[in-house]
Amino acid sequence: MIDRKLIFKRIKILDIKYLSFAWILFLNTFILSACNTSVSDTKNKIMENVQLDTATFGAGCFWCVEAIFAELKGVKHVESGYCNGHVKNPSYKEVCTGTTGHAEVIQLHYDPSEISFDELLEVFWMTHDPTTLNRQGADVGTQYRSGVYYHNDEQKQKAQLYKEKLNASGAYDAAIVTEIVAINNYYKAEDYHQNYFANNPDQGYCSYVIKPKMDKFKKVFGDKLKK
Repeated sequence: MIDRKLIFKRIKILDIKYLSFAWILFLNTFILSACNTSVSDTKNKIMENVQLDTATFGAGCFWCVEAIFAELKGVKHVESGYCNGHVKNPSYKEVCTGTTGHAEVIQLHYDPSEISFDELLEVFWMTHDPTTLNRQGADVGTQYRSGVYYHNDEQKQKAQLYKEKLNASGAYDAAIVTEIVAINNYYKAEDYHQNYFANNPDQGYCSYVIKPKMDKFKKVFGDKLKK
């Protein structure tokens, strides 16, 4: 004869075991979730504690300038844009007319513990011709002017001092015409301009203008490049 009390007892034991197992699973899941959240929060806090500085340079077509600075270790983000003009939120087509007053520039965020503003200035002046007014090679127009658009007095002073020393050294056959002025009216360029060289390596301008320049840049600044 079946002992019903024994059956109920076994069922209760199984229920308790099941509930205990379920509770353990819940606790494990909760703990793992908490750990992941903690790791994520810690990572975000570390990123927040990394103090990045901002620099803005104009050195001709921003496709080329962006490609160069994006390769430098310590540079965390590079963006192509327009600045120091009088037209609000200009389009690329408008800037290309030369009537907006804007310069084609790149704005970058960098970790000063990995690369200094002085080093950025070195790369800036050695990777374009700062003696040609409103022109870089075949690119002609005020939008292609050479410029350091400083974000604080320290950047201003360093850029001015560097320019003076370069002129005094006779490093160039002509005087440097790079403008050194405060950043003003900055606007991000259209999305298709961002990472242009990386996204369009076979495009004519990239193949015949940017790539040869990049090859020379990498030979000179090999020790400053990201691995």
